Amino acid sequence: MSAFCVSLLRSRCCARFAWTSPLSSFRNYSEYAKSRTSKVSSSPETDHIIYGEDHFSMRASLRKIIDKEINPFVDKWEEDEQFPAHRVFKILGQAGFLGVDKPTEYGGLGLDFTYTVAIAEELGNIHCGGVPMGIGVQSSMSTPALARFGTDELKREFLAPTIAGDLVACLGVSEPGAGSDVANIKTNAIRKGDDYVINGGKMWITNGCQADWMCLLANTSDGHPHRNKSLICLPMKFPGVHVAKKIKKIGMKSSDTAQIYFEDVRVPCKYLIGEEGMGFIYQMLQFQEERMWGVANVLAPMQTAIQETIDYTRQRKIFNQSVLDNQVVHFRLAELETEVELLRSLLYRTVDQYVKGIDATKLASMAKLKAGRLVREVMDSCLQYWGGMGFTSEVFISRLFRDTRLVSIGAGADEVMLAVICKYMGTLPTKK
Repeated sequence: MSAFCVSLLRSRCCARFAWTSPLSSFRNYSEYAKSRTSKVSSSPETDHIIYGEDHFSMRASLRKIIDKEINPFVDKWEEDEQFPAHRVFKILGQAGFLGVDKPTEYGGLGLDFTYTVAIAEELGNIHCGGVPMGIGVQSSMSTPALARFGTDELKREFLAPTIAGDLVACLGVSEPGAGSDVANIKTNAIRKGDDYVINGGKMWITNGCQADWMCLLANTSDGHPHRNKSLICLPMKFPGVHVAKKIKKIGMKSSDTAQIYFEDVRVPCKYLIGEEGMGFIYQMLQFQEERMWGVANVLAPMQTAIQETIDYTRQRKIFNQSVLDNQVVHFRLAELETEVELLRSLLYRTVDQYVKGIDATKLASMAKLKAGRLVREVMDSCLQYWGGMGFTSEVFISRLFRDTRLVSIGAGADEVMLAVICKYMGTLPTKK
């Protein structure tokens, strides 16, 4: 081939495959990146891992209720150390938010658990931790076993009005000597004729001062501690049920927490949920959903803490510059934001596995462990940058700091989550 032909071929190829850098029309890469982001970014509704358009529509509807019916009153409820559960639950019940994953024949929406998680996330935008916790107990902690295993009669008497917000529910598991060690509870329900006679006591019962009924875990026989327990629907106005006191707490102040005693309380045997002796198993299933719910609910508070700290440190001046301009501050906030997103991804993977019917116990335990530890890290780090103001009750960060401390304790302490994870890893020592 002649030199002329080679030159002509090269010129034609170059013309055909000519490439002009997209950066050429921009002054720098930042401008280019911004332009690309505006073109390719899609709405969360179209590319979310587990949520679709209906999830976001539901969250938007709930946000309107939060902004109108809840957040304007939170400060007053914090002072009163109790929110009006019957009023709030009735509003939420009428809007369908107390039974999104419960059967339609009992007033639920019949949706899958991803919708419950979406609701839990949105409830994190309430300006305290106590109210979301009370709502979570009502919708996702007291009722899963009843919805799955209860008789039709039982569900119509307790589940339907709970979903509607007509009854306030609480969960009776923890006791003074048995918090995370559920197998060690001492409350007994002894069968006598057509009744169970209940004696014992429960501790740290959320909604306990206002509840109309309790999903009670009690020993119904002797024997192995994993096979001698049952769940029972217990009306709180039955003779022998005593709300001993409202427990004062360092956080979650708007949520009433009760110590409750039972003295020869007679409950019809028909109030048994599912099979006798299966209560421990049922409760472990309830705990899985409770833990995922708790992780979802703490995401927004962490984001809020980070963003409010950014806003505060940007305008707060020290040594002739904003606090935020110190590298140690904006780098630390970037680390925390990264950790929150990693936790979010773990949660979504866990929920996806759960709704597919795959055992998510290990991942749920990991997510719960990480949530408890990360929220402490986020709130402590953020509060530090608020200086003296962070140590007052006049700023939101101090409330978040107090309220979220419970995440590492409730629904299974960090140490229990570690033991569960070790069990799945095959590293937990066997008992001798």
